[in-house]
Amino acid sequence: MDTVGGSRRFPDGFVWGAATSAYQIEGGTNLDGRTPCIWDTFAAEGRTRDGSDGSVAVEHRLRMTDDVALLAELGMPAYRFSISWPRAQPGGEGPASASGLDFYRRLVDELLDKGIEPVVTLYHWDLPQELEDRGGWPVRETAERFADYTALVGAALGDRVRRWVTVNEPWCASMLGYAGGIHAPARTEPGAAVAAAHHLLLGHGLAVDVLRSLVTAPAEPGHDTSGRAATAGNPVEIGITVNPYPVHAAGDRPEDHDAVRRIDGLANRLWYDPVLLGRYPDDLLADLSSVSDLAHIHDGDLAVISRPIDALGLNYYRPYLVRHEPGASAVSEWPGSPDVALIDPESTPTANGWAVDPQGLFDALVRVSQDYDPPPLYIHENGGAFPDVADVEGHVEDTDRIEFLDGHLRACHDAIATGVDLRGFFVWSFLDNFEWAEGYADRFGIVHVDYATQKRTPKASATWYAKVVSSNELVDP
Repeated sequence: MDTVGGSRRFPDGFVWGAATSAYQIEGGTNLDGRTPCIWDTFAAEGRTRDGSDGSVAVEHRLRMTDDVALLAELGMPAYRFSISWPRAQPGGEGPASASGLDFYRRLVDELLDKGIEPVVTLYHWDLPQELEDRGGWPVRETAERFADYTALVGAALGDRVRRWVTVNEPWCASMLGYAGGIHAPARTEPGAAVAAAHHLLLGHGLAVDVLRSLVTAPAEPGHDTSGRAATAGNPVEIGITVNPYPVHAAGDRPEDHDAVRRIDGLANRLWYDPVLLGRYPDDLLADLSSVSDLAHIHDGDLAVISRPIDALGLNYYRPYLVRHEPGASAVSEWPGSPDVALIDPESTPTANGWAVDPQGLFDALVRVSQDYDPPPLYIHENGGAFPDVADVEGHVEDTDRIEFLDGHLRACHDAIATGVDLRGFFVWSFLDNFEWAEGYADRFGIVHVDYATQKRTPKASATWYAKVVSSNELVDP
């Protein structure tokens, strides 16, 4: 890697790509014997911002071949996508859906045929409703069912896919879903959220063991496969993806700094410490003991959770600015910390109100590298929602998104220059799509989708990003 003549080159072999998730793009909820997931229920209860759901989304289930062709046209070397659990295994237990797994086999084959490396995420929040009805992630059985589901997918795709992510953003799945009630399944039970966090991590560890036994895909020529858990006979890359948040104090009182400690514990150390160090932080357990007896943590669990991994994915969007405020988070996504207020950014935010802070990405990369001795890192998601305005042809001159991505990629380059072992970057998102509780109100895609016609039109950011990818460098203005 170097910085020469006004350009910033990335290391040879740096993995570039785009990312999506199943529920956000697939639609086709009536196909393959697919059963409802918790997001179908969430939407049916009218909980999304615009009253929408993912039953159609952007019809990727039906338009997959064309979408892969568009990825190839944009020159994407890799594509990160997720498997729909209720499509692959209706009901969340028992046999697989033959047609559901066949869809993902065809997707992988299309990608490989176009020279695009598949990166498979097993869980991106679409828990089968039947498992939620039996308690969901707060109960231990769900982690065990996740291991069974992993075995089905691993057996179907393990001869062709070498890069795997077990769980995406377990903080969102547990804290937004079970404590804050903001995401599906819309529960506000802090103790349940704490148990859900543990069982998501336990499911991750169990899935790592399953994938180790099933995945035999050969290494892609030219890619380094020296991750700490990989061997010459098993050149796979298995990891988990978390969403770190640098946390800063909005004030200098001791209680404001304690608020930083608490939120950093829930947003960051709750995930890093068990996965990479094999333990939970003592101060965090003390905080959580106010809402949970922690009896869900069994002997031997942390040994499973901390199974060696080959990669750690980071999804970075924004930092947090916090202060102590009595009662501010009594019912929130911060169990055990009822007196913390999150402060809105002073800088111009994205369309959904998130702070734009590339420095936070640099800080997150350096922090995990210095504090945890992690395996190779990947940015598995980075992007922003902006007020895109399409012309009559569907084209969007999204210069704000280009500026956003440029700044965050410079932060990545700076982190690598300090010694951070960052090996890839995936833009969020390939396509405009269903953005969870926000419905279709926010657009993150580098490709515009006309939701009435499903027409895809690359935005200016797609053209810009394609040039960065093809040249493996950023060019200074």
